[in-house]
Amino acid sequence: MTDLDIAEVAHRAGVPASTLRYYEEKGLIASIGRRGLRRQYDPGVLERLALIAMGRTAGFSLDEIARMVTPDGQPDAQPDLDRQMLATKADELDRRIRELAVLRDSLRHAAACPAPSHMECPAFRRLLKSALAAAPRKRAPGPP
Repeated sequence: MTDLDIAEVAHRAGVPASTLRYYEEKGLIASIGRRGLRRQYDPGVLERLALIAMGRTAGFSLDEIARMVTPDGQPDAQPDLDRQMLATKADELDRRIRELAVLRDSLRHAAACPAPSHMECPAFRRLLKSALAAAPRKRAPGPP
């Protein structure tokens, strides 16, 4: 496979060229040179971009992704996926999936609830109480 220019990589990866330039600036990917004014990439960059996309979808920050896909700080190094970090993120996703399932069920119940008012519905009130208990604790705005 021949080298790919930035437009081809952007098209195949489904990201704007500005994202590729940003990833290059962050050290996540590296161009292998230029043809005229256009950056050129090794076709392997598409796999690295797929790893980055998967990591972003999973909720990893770009810095976390960088530590895994460029373990030596070199954009051409083989990725070294931190298995513990992956397991921890999978656990976080499991918790989020459970929270979203409760939210989905609450919305479905509210949409179909025959009670004259949702606040009169015991099932909906239990769902509200459950949502309040599961809500992350944040400090109220104002002075400390």
